[in-house]
Amino acid sequence: MRPLVATIDLSAIRHNYARARACAPGRQVFAVVKANAYGHGAREVVSALPEADGFVVACLEEAGEVRGLHGRARVLLLQGCFEAKEYLMAAQLGLDVVVQSREQAEALLASNLVRPLNVWLKLDSGMHRLGFAADELRAWHARLAGAEQVAELNLLSHFACADLPGHPLNQIQLDCYRGLDDLAFANRSLANSAAILTRPEAHLDWLRPGIMLYGASPFAERPAAEFDLRPAMTLSGALTAVREVPAGESVGYGAGWVAQRPTRIGTISCGYADGYPRCAPAGTPVLVGGQRVPLVGRVSMDLLTVDITAVPEAQVGTPVELWGEQLPVDEVAATCGTIGYELLSKVTARVARRHRY
Repeated sequence: MRPLVATIDLSAIRHNYARARACAPGRQVFAVVKANAYGHGAREVVSALPEADGFVVACLEEAGEVRGLHGRARVLLLQGCFEAKEYLMAAQLGLDVVVQSREQAEALLASNLVRPLNVWLKLDSGMHRLGFAADELRAWHARLAGAEQVAELNLLSHFACADLPGHPLNQIQLDCYRGLDDLAFANRSLANSAAILTRPEAHLDWLRPGIMLYGASPFAERPAAEFDLRPAMTLSGALTAVREVPAGESVGYGAGWVAQRPTRIGTISCGYADGYPRCAPAGTPVLVGGQRVPLVGRVSMDLLTVDITAVPEAQVGTPVELWGEQLPVDEVAATCGTIGYELLSKVTARVARRHRY
């Protein structure tokens, strides 16, 4: 087998879930497990959180998997139903369903359900992707309150810039949301990871921790460790080849990186087909034998190369960490011009997952 594995520390995920709960005592907490739990394995993550109040998913396929593992917790279908017949399936699974458009609301009212649904009306408070404007939402609140298809009527919205604490849109969105305080809702939810950690006025009834659950930071300038979050995924491998490259010789596709001195090059069996970003520039940090070394050359489909001149003891088989317990995924992501969310969720299926309990 290739020496490449994503080790998932489920105790870290349990710790991070507890951190979210501790930020807002008395509130309930949805664990966001969409996109295969951000690449960590939805089945294992859900099973590791038997105490969770609920889970958030993006589609019915994900919801069915979660419901099969957890019969008690609430399961929130974040984008709602895409076809009218999906409401029947949602009712059979006992889901909470977001309603974010006129089409979804009308399909719900036209449905003959085996049991009513917990409905979350989505307010477009300023992100402008999904949801009702405030006036539209008021009108739909009047139509859905008391409808036979609706068990609970709840209110939900989403911050666009909670990861930028000083951004004026945060207060605009909060004011828009609180402008509906006169309407009767069973539950309200607004806080994502960034708001959970820094905006207590947005905590309300239900929290929705996503990236913080997996031990990465929602903030570019504040590391996860500052919030006592523990990294859940460590992507690790080993050197599979070592060679001496003379000064003036190039390494990798395109011959874009050229050795400025005699250089010891280590090759790692990991590439963009495993989810490592092809755009990673020379200098991106990698740990070899516990020491930081720079990536050199272009990341290819199955391999990448690093300069191990400063680690003379490194040889074939020396352990490598691409990100994880010793090298924060957020640091690697920032070097690549992206965010930790993307790196974690893009680790592909061919990378073996080992779940540590």
